[in-house]
Amino acid sequence: MSVRKSNKELLKMILRMTLIGTLVIASVLFTMFSHKHIWSQKNVLDPRIASSIVTKKITAKRGTIYDRNNTVIAQQTTAYTIVAYLDKGVVDINGNPNYVKNVKATAKKLKSVLGDEVNEKALIKIMKAAKKSGKSQTELGAGTKRIKKSTMKKIKKLNIPGIGFIDAVSRYYPATPYSSNLIGFAAYDEDKQSIIGKLGLELSLNELLKGKDGKEQYQQTVDGSKLPGTTKVIEQAENGNDVVLTLDSSLQSTVETQLQKTMDNEKAKSAWCLVMEVETGKVLAWASYPTFDQNEHKEIPSYQDAISTSTYECGSVMKPFTYATAIDTNVYPYNKTFTAYQFWYDYDANTGKIVRVPNGTKTPYPYIGDALGANFGDITFDKGLAFSSNVGICELLANYINYNQFSDYLDKFGFFQHVDTPYVDQSLGVKNIGLPTDYLSTGFGQASSITALQLCQGYTAIFNDGTMVRPYVIDSIVDSDTGNVIKKYKKKAVGTPISAQTAKEVQELMSHVTDDGASGERFKVDGIDLLMKTGTGQIYNQDQGQYDEYYHTSSIMAAAPADDPKVMVYYGLVSTNITGYSAEPFKKIMRDTIQTYGISTNPTNETQDAYESWETYKMPSLVNHTVDYAYEKMKDKKVHYEVIGDGNSVTSQYPNANVTINSNDRVFVLTNGSKISMPNMTGWTRKDLTVYWQLTGISIKTNGYGKVTSQNVEEGTTISTDTKIELTLE
Repeated sequence: MSVRKSNKELLKMILRMTLIGTLVIASVLFTMFSHKHIWSQKNVLDPRIASSIVTKKITAKRGTIYDRNNTVIAQQTTAYTIVAYLDKGVVDINGNPNYVKNVKATAKKLKSVLGDEVNEKALIKIMKAAKKSGKSQTELGAGTKRIKKSTMKKIKKLNIPGIGFIDAVSRYYPATPYSSNLIGFAAYDEDKQSIIGKLGLELSLNELLKGKDGKEQYQQTVDGSKLPGTTKVIEQAENGNDVVLTLDSSLQSTVETQLQKTMDNEKAKSAWCLVMEVETGKVLAWASYPTFDQNEHKEIPSYQDAISTSTYECGSVMKPFTYATAIDTNVYPYNKTFTAYQFWYDYDANTGKIVRVPNGTKTPYPYIGDALGANFGDITFDKGLAFSSNVGICELLANYINYNQFSDYLDKFGFFQHVDTPYVDQSLGVKNIGLPTDYLSTGFGQASSITALQLCQGYTAIFNDGTMVRPYVIDSIVDSDTGNVIKKYKKKAVGTPISAQTAKEVQELMSHVTDDGASGERFKVDGIDLLMKTGTGQIYNQDQGQYDEYYHTSSIMAAAPADDPKVMVYYGLVSTNITGYSAEPFKKIMRDTIQTYGISTNPTNETQDAYESWETYKMPSLVNHTVDYAYEKMKDKKVHYEVIGDGNSVTSQYPNANVTINSNDRVFVLTNGSKISMPNMTGWTRKDLTVYWQLTGISIKTNGYGKVTSQNVEEGTTISTDTKIELTLE
């Protein structure tokens, strides 16, 4: 490098340094003479400005959980934490003092809004202690953190001197209870200073949902706010991933409503329902009762999910597997009969055989009878399943199926084993077939314990022509920033425990369970043929050391349509009402499942939908088109079409373009208009209300379950985010 060139570079460096130095000096001089910060224009003599530099965490946004139609199930929302300013130097925007003058009066006013959430004496104690230690501000403890926006507004209206708010975050569940034990909940963890999954999928998916926090530095004022122009990001936050589930919110709403009715009407201890696609294992609805409010989660009546973590003796819904074993091993006694009344038996240790003996013969084993002491007389084994005969199962296991075959097929069907359902907590149950009585009892769903999830997986082999598929509830994991799919879950075959021919034969047997006089007659759904098996199971009482005298499990496994099963519903409850419990909750769930899936059926008077014929469509793309264009696209479709706002252009729609919609679905379009009128929400479901809230930001308070029957705001009234809408659902 030449001397001349070197001198030029040196000159440039000197000029740059001189310029920087000039700017620094100018900034200092500007501040000295103007008393203002050069970037923020804040008065440096303002007593609210502190000199300390604060390093603060940038909280990553926790991922959102969606249903299969991108309806929000769980999301992060803004909340507010109450702060008391105690420094007498703190003033408001007009220069007036803005600190807590009267601690007792302040606590009393806060109590008037927060109610039982806070302890008035504790509030006083916290503020007095903070003042005594010289703190300029303090948070106020339990009940004052992460409060709702509506509560914050109520406190603001009181104009309490020295009371302010810090933005915080919370987890919100728009349609709660929404499969509360499966989804679980997440809550703010004071130790970890972030929202953490505490139960269910929120816990098992926590690492994927939570993201990674970042860091920033800024100058802070006395009142805790940032001094503009001083913020510097040290480390960017990485938001958590979104999770898309296979659940359908419309079906889930139906299931939640019907299970709550079951709990109330039958005085049940528990109830459950799982709805699933037969061919794929995709779960469309999953609920376990008693349930809880995921936004409050103060009282959780049971941490057991009746579908995956609670083990039970399932009763007669186990019988088709015993029949399948006999058929698949070529020992099924076609057209033969047996006496379906009191199976008295003995065990021959030399031959390893169970032998039926004349009624009343004394043996070491108790006789096995049919439910409620029924005597069906001499019937075929085909009718034995239709009538749900325990004695028929004993005949098959004693005289046709051998012990090793039965044990092997129980394993093939996946009982007493972990089901490969990603991120779902599970129990295994107990295989208990060592003694003659337990061997026979397992064949009709007693003695051995399983989970409902294992049962549903096993039934896919029967309904799916021999191929068993694992149930799954997660559709995909999605990058919340880019929308890219990180992981996609699909159908997974996990075995072929029986042949296609065996499956077809068991299906044929199950198609007669709804025949007149058969065990499932009252569960028939008009207009659709079902495959079905009912079940009643005894419950072993650990404290008493015997089966409970009063409480039993009652359940129904069904698939539709009978000639080519596409969907399956497993509904059950625990109550003292063994034979008289209402069939309507199951029938309502099955009808809605059939309609959601688009299975052709003849409507009945029981259906409350406006359109009787059943049709399916692809949702057109309406966004960025005119309202008139949207109307033309939707007018020939038998759906309930809701236009939000008085604009002339569509800015958002639900469902999204290309999503399959069915007759009687509710479709929404949001326009660019500024005026929103209150719709007639009669007949709307909780799913409809959630969609409306997401599109408009207008919150809605609901009472009850089911569909909207009344509303407090008259149709046509102009509404906004401040409107208090209250609805009654039945």
